Parts: sequence; C-alpha cells; structure tokens
Amino acid sequence: MFLDLGNLPPDVWGRSQVKKRILIGPDSRGEMLITDSITTCLSPPVYDLVCKVGFEAKESHDINSIVSQYGEVCWKTIAKYMCYADSEGQNVDYLKSVSLLGPVCEAVHTHICSLSKAQFDVQYALWFQWTNFSELFPEIFVALKSSQPAAVPLSLMKLTSCLERALGNVFLLIGKECPFLLRDLLVSKELAEVFGQSVMNILRVFIGSPCGLNLRNILWHGFASPQEIPPKYCSMLVLLTAGLGQLLKIYLQRTNFKFIHRPFLTFTQLKELIIFPDINDEVLSVVEELIKKSTFVLKIMIPFWEAVIMKFRSHRYADCIILLLTQLETGLRKVFTTVNKCPKRFLTAEILAKQLSDDEINHLPLFLGEPAMEFLWDFLNHQEGPRVRDRLSHGEINVNDFPKEVTNQLLAFSIVLLLRFVEEDVLSVSKENASIKILIDCANCYCSQFHPVSQLKKKILYCEESITIWPQLPLVPVEQIQEATRLGSNSEANDCYHLIMKISSELQHYVPQVDCNLSNLLDNPPTAKWSLLLHELCSKRIRTLYCPRSVLEVLVILQKISAHCHLVSDQIIATTEIRFKQWTQKTLRSRQRQNYLRMLNSIKLLSPVLQLLLLLITLELVNIHIVNEKNACEYQQYLKFLKSVLQYTENLVTYSNQEKNKWDESINITHLVLVKIWAFTDKKQMLMHLAKKSPNKIIL
Repeated sequence: MFLDLGNLPPDVWGRSQVKKRILIGPDSRGEMLITDSITTCLSPPVYDLVCKVGFEAKESHDINSIVSQYGEVCWKTIAKYMCYADSEGQNVDYLKSVSLLGPVCEAVHTHICSLSKAQFDVQYALWFQWTNFSELFPEIFVALKSSQPAAVPLSLMKLTSCLERALGNVFLLIGKECPFLLRDLLVSKELAEVFGQSVMNILRVFIGSPCGLNLRNILWHGFASPQEIPPKYCSMLVLLTAGLGQLLKIYLQRTNFKFIHRPFLTFTQLKELIIFPDINDEVLSVVEELIKKSTFVLKIMIPFWEAVIMKFRSHRYADCIILLLTQLETGLRKVFTTVNKCPKRFLTAEILAKQLSDDEINHLPLFLGEPAMEFLWDFLNHQEGPRVRDRLSHGEINVNDFPKEVTNQLLAFSIVLLLRFVEEDVLSVSKENASIKILIDCANCYCSQFHPVSQLKKKILYCEESITIWPQLPLVPVEQIQEATRLGSNSEANDCYHLIMKISSELQHYVPQVDCNLSNLLDNPPTAKWSLLLHELCSKRIRTLYCPRSVLEVLVILQKISAHCHLVSDQIIATTEIRFKQWTQKTLRSRQRQNYLRMLNSIKLLSPVLQLLLLLITLELVNIHIVNEKNACEYQQYLKFLKSVLQYTENLVTYSNQEKNKWDESINITHLVLVKIWAFTDKKQMLMHLAKKSPNKIIL
C-alpha cells in the first residue's frame, strides 16, 4: 500500500512550505503517488528561533573575554548576554537571549575552528573527562570542520545525550533519584547548587527547554534537517561542557565529594532481538536507490539516510542507529498525519498513541498492520525491551560498544518500510532480490517479544522446562529409605491429590485438545503431553496492541506467579541434588535425614501442583482479554483470587528455600490454596469460563 498524499491541503506541513505537488499518476492498485517538496519540518516559531534569531545581531566579540588562552570559560561574560522577563532574573527571555548569544556562539565557533587538533586537546581535553566520554570531543572537533551534512547534527545528538548522562551523575552527588527528563534535570536545585543558577539558565537556552533552541529534542525527534542546525551552536555546547567540567572541579575540591560515574547499561536479550538476517552489501546497494524513490523519505532528509548507509558500512553502528531512529520517526509522522488527515499534527504528533487528542482513532496501526506496530513497540516502548531511542538519547548506552545486532534489526525493518512507499515496478524489482524478499517475509511474520503477554509466555515455558528436570533428579532408592515408614501417611496430602483431580477435571473442558486427559497430564513425573499442551497454548497469537489497564494488571500478577513457581522448582532441584550428595556421603544428621525424606514426599505432591498452576495461568493468559467483560465488582474479586494464589507461591518460595526446608508447612499451604482455586473454579468466574467462544477453543 502506498502513502497517498493526494487529499492533503497545501499547508500540510505546518508552514505552507509545499512549493509544488507533482502528480505521478495512478498505480495498478488505483492509488495516487505524490511527490512533495518540503523545505522544513520545524514550526514557524522554532524555525525562526533556530535558523534566524541567533544571526540578527551583528556585533563581534573578543574571544579572550569568553575563554582564556588556557581554555578557562568565563561564565560571567556569557551570563551578561542573558535576558530575563522579570527584574528578579527568574524567568529567562529565550528569544532575546538567543539573539544576544548568537554573536558569542559565532566567536566561539570561529575560535574552535581556528585550533589544530593538538591545540584543542591541550586546551580542553582535561575538562571533558567528567563526562566519562572524553573521546567523543575530538570526533566533534573533526565534525565541525567536516563538509558532511549529517556530521554536525549527529555530533549534537551524541553530545546532548553524553551531557545529560554526565549531569545526572552530578545530580546524584546531592540528590537521590535522577530525573528522567533533561528539562527536569536542568531546573533541579541540585544542579543549581553545584554549577550556579545563572549557568543552568545559559544551558537551558540551548537544550532542555521547549522555549529555547531545544536542540536535543528537535534533532532526536527528527524535526531538524541537516542544513537547519547552525554549527556554531554545537561549538558553543562543546565550550559550555568544558566550562561545566571546570566548575565541577571547584565544587568537588570545596566539598571533598567523590564523583562517581554510573555504569552504562547493556542489552541483555540480544538473542530475542534477532529476527532479521544480517544485511549485506547487496541489500545496502538496493537501499541507496530506495532512499531516492520511497515517499517515506523526505527529500530534505536524504543526507541523513545516506549517512545511515555510510555509517553501517563503516561499522559505526551507534551512529547509524541514532540517525536512523530520527528518520524513522520523521517518516512515520508523515504517514501518521496523512492516514489520519491531520496535517497540522506533523509538528507534534504522538504517532504510536491509540487515539488522537480529540479521541478519534489513530489509523496508523491499521495502516501499518500489527507486525509492524509490534516491532515498533518492542524496540522503542516496552519496558522489558531494548527501548533503543530512550537509552541512546539519555546517554545510558556506551555508543563505542553498541551491538551490530540491534542496528541490523532496525535497519532491516526500515528497509521493509521504505518498500511500502515505492511504485509497483520498483517494488517488483526489489522483490526479485532474494535477500530483500527474506526481509519482507520476516517483517510480515513478526510477533511481539517484549510485551507482557510475550514475557509471560516465556516465563511459563522456562518454568515448564525446569519442572521437567525433576524426573532426572538423583533420589535415594526406595530400599534405602528405612525411615520413611516412620514419617506416617499424610491425610492432608491425600486431600490435595483429590482437589487436584477435581480442578483438573474442570479444566479438561477448556483445553484445546479434546482427546487429552488432564488426569494423566498432571502425573508425577510430568508427562510429555503436559509440556506439549503448554507449548501449544503459548503458541497462540494474543492481541498485544493497546491492552487496557485491567489486562496489564492481571498480566503482572500472572507473571509473578509464574516466576515464583520457577523459583520454587529451581530451589527444589538445587536442594535435592545437595541433599542426595550428603545422603550418599552419610554427612546428614538424624534430623536432616528426616527433613530430607519429608522433602522427597512433598515434591511428589508439589510436582502436579506446579503443573496445575502453570496450566491454569496459561489458560487464563489465552483468554486474557475477556477480563474486560467483568464488571468492577467481579474484576476486584478476580484480582483478589489471583493475589491469593500469588501469596501462596511467595510463601512456597520461602518454605522451599534451603535455609528453611519447611515441607510440612508447604503441604498445609498447598491444601489451602487448592481449596481456594476449587471454590473459585466452581463458581465459573475464571476467564476461561467467561470466554464467549465454545469450549476447547481459545479466545484471542
């Protein structure tokens, strides 16, 4: 499907900047392809502030009054050019401040560009160390002299993320919890105490305030094109960063505080991220042509896309994905405003939201399809996912060690997206390339990996895998257990077995296989059929986009239950192996031997109990969206029931711990929870009961 721009008004991009609209003609599917010439994605006030206001004042400044020959920044001189809307100096007048600081920035830019690399290092290298990313600044120095259009914008994005992380470290010298947003960080009293309020005000002219130049946001969110960012603002931020390092040194000397850098985060689930195959040179060559032909790409942004390919080829994977993220957002925002017929929102759109601000439905998810939306949510939003843009833009990731795998996945997805907005003949030719065809197939088959639904499925199967190890555990031969007869029979355990049979008979009606018998499924040791059943249930596709709060609340509880079941299983495995070794070595005291035998009897019961719980939460999972049909009272009762099961698993974790070994108590709480499960099941209030579809079918 193509992006049809035919019905958009001439002022679609917010500035009446569409010079002409060229109708290419109808394609074979009866749609129209339109090529637009867009000169800016910035709103008129932002465009003027960034591109014009700082160039209005023509006075020149002596660089020696701004920075000494030793690289010491004179903050008082810079502060003189700040303007305030009130006499107390509380509210910054950003427009006037940008105007007056423009010539200062020009002087700084001329100064830095006049230096050799050696001179730059001598004057400033020491003062960049506080950022914990001092190697970035020689790169920026080279970029300031580069003719590559994307060099300065990329440098600014990396500098703002580096600066935000470093300022967060400074905040933690005094504060407890670092603000997540840069704008909140810059107005904090903690940073004002370290650097001074006037210094923080100067910084906010350049970054962190939507009323100022706001360089970080307009770049990271893909609003600024390469030619719209004056290099002098990058030079100024470099100098200010050095000046902050000087002020921090003075503060640390005065207070004797120890400055600590927070460790970088790493991607711990790389295997789960890999969906697409590696991108080769042949594919990159195809992409170079697609950039020129896909209407997903704005012409003014082509230099960014060209830089994306160049950075990938040169193995600069962090640089590649930083640029790619901005252009992915720009292109999606263009599609968003088109399919929703809201061109004015091109400047501010929250493109992944379910609804528009006027409560109209966002048509972007329908247009892109579930696989594409699930990919975007996985990579950008879900808490358990990589959240690539957040972590890069806030400086949480070491860009020098950024994994190729992550960049490869996002680039592959973007290539498929480019193909959705080309003419039919271009698409047909591209599909003849086997590598491109594979990328398209992978994209069409994508399922969420990091949504709570997906995370619960994984937890269930991890737990199932752990429980199936139990039959291989080393156990004392029956003939050696002479003391077992003295332990006596346990009537409570027998009651538990009876309840398990009753509950499993009820669940029998809600499993997808009509020929399976749950009385056999829940045997000890667990059967292969039980494992197959769980895998079949977890393979069902369950809607993940825009889950209501009630669904997410239930998923959180089910995840905790599953995680605790897994922990119980792992603890029993570990304890069994240790105790068996001690038994064979005859190092167990009399009381320990009796406790060991109690454990062996208990796990005969706990095996089917854990199997039952896993099956129960899996059946609830596949019917999870039915929870929306419960009224408020029924929903609260359901939550109360689930929390009682959760409480049981938490207690079982405690009792099965090697330090506790409370096996008799484990049987007692197991009996109590089985009574609750049966009572709730008997009322037919589980989600599986409320599913509208007939028994033995899964509600998606």
